[in-house]
Amino acid sequence: MKYLEKHSKMTAFLFGGLSVLAFAPHYIFVVSFLSWSVLMFLLLSAKNTKQAFVIGYCFGFAHFAFGLIWIGNAVLIEADKFAWLYPLIFIGAGSFFGLFFAIPSWLSFKASSLWQKWMVFGAFIIVFEWIRSFFLTGFPWNLLGYTVAFNDYLIQAASIGGTYLLSLFAVLSYTVLGVFLYRGTLKSFLQGLIVIFVIFSIFYIGGYIRLISANVELYDVLIRIVQPSIPQQMKWDDNVRENNFKTYLDISSSKSMRQPNAIIWGETASPFVLDRDFEHIQQVASILPKGGYLITGMISYHPINGRYRPHNSMVVINDKGLVEDYYHKSHLVPFGEYIPFREYLPEYFRPVVNVIGEFGKGKGPKIISVDGLPSFSGVICYETIFPGKIVDRDNRPNFIINITNDGWYGDSSGPYQHWVAAKLRAVEEGITVVRAANNGLSGVISAYGQEKKKMNLNDKGYIDVFLPKSLKNTTLYSLFGNGVSLTFCLILLFLGFIRKSSGRNSL
Repeated sequence: MKYLEKHSKMTAFLFGGLSVLAFAPHYIFVVSFLSWSVLMFLLLSAKNTKQAFVIGYCFGFAHFAFGLIWIGNAVLIEADKFAWLYPLIFIGAGSFFGLFFAIPSWLSFKASSLWQKWMVFGAFIIVFEWIRSFFLTGFPWNLLGYTVAFNDYLIQAASIGGTYLLSLFAVLSYTVLGVFLYRGTLKSFLQGLIVIFVIFSIFYIGGYIRLISANVELYDVLIRIVQPSIPQQMKWDDNVRENNFKTYLDISSSKSMRQPNAIIWGETASPFVLDRDFEHIQQVASILPKGGYLITGMISYHPINGRYRPHNSMVVINDKGLVEDYYHKSHLVPFGEYIPFREYLPEYFRPVVNVIGEFGKGKGPKIISVDGLPSFSGVICYETIFPGKIVDRDNRPNFIINITNDGWYGDSSGPYQHWVAAKLRAVEEGITVVRAANNGLSGVISAYGQEKKKMNLNDKGYIDVFLPKSLKNTTLYSLFGNGVSLTFCLILLFLGFIRKSSGRNSL
């Protein structure tokens, strides 16, 4: 333990990097207890607030730099132009997001007793996870609650307090051993194991009871999800656009015992602007069964302030080749779909800036209703990572369609982690999620977060699924949102700062 204290910064960095193995697709659960307990031990051993901040920052830097390294695969699609950005993404992710661990570490030092520091640290980590969801447009990727998503029982608590409640339960469980290790006795260590067992048992048993009483009914609506897994390098190549489109049509028109009511393609699946392209939209109509629909992603153009702007859209096309409705992506990706402060960027960023358009922004969650289908809401790509932001609470849909394209990120952890986010949104809202990716993970997730049918990364083909119904009653989370988990955090902060104990090692 003296060695850990002496080399606290390097130790924090190493265990911060190790901690990402607890997320999908690895789910090496034990590393969470090891890495976060070591962090807690180091924070309790810190001599001052500055040291606590640095320890938290080193842990957070590695946690986010290694945890988000898959983003760099996107710049390797055109490696000859943008490969130089790869190390900047690694450094930038760690440098910025590391602060979201460093500040809670600093603040927790101000509490008095060991247990108060533990409570305050856990509460502030979750508060800053929540802040991360909206600060500078937000990026709540890999919330700590996702580390328990390997088990459907454990994630059911998200229906009460959302993923942030799971994150709170996770961080308190993972760090509690660090408190007992700091106290330095075998008895303390065994007490820590008991605390962990009790916390997990409560969540597991509660989830088990919820699922054994679940009764997922089905609509008489057959959904076909198409995943062609077209390599990203070829997706927008003018020489193969027709072939790519034909691939979608061929897979979509595959014969089965029953023709689907709706066929779903992924984000920007159509290389053509179908609402302005009579030839190709008629090709779509020709493969649709009578009364059926194609729901696809594409770039569409609509006026904003008298000027036509591209939108990342979901469009619903009927069997006559007519557009029934649109949903335009409302939460745009910084540096992907728009450039913040574009006019102020230095000249050497121009090669990057000039290939990124300024997409128009939609107006937020929207209900789409067409004959023959239950009402649904559209969610495009990373919009699904934002808890509490994917549906209109005053006009809830019967199911959610999430279209995406994780082909940008290759054979990395990114697509798997994106799928997990969709699972948690289903549990939180109590609404079925249908997910279609050009490449990634496609499938249907019930309102309880259960995977009904799924295609994995690089799979090519389609799946037909009868649409599961959403919950008849709304979840507690859908009523109160993140207020439940943040209330628990406020209680912990109140307990953590309510009194000053006499000694640093007091209980």
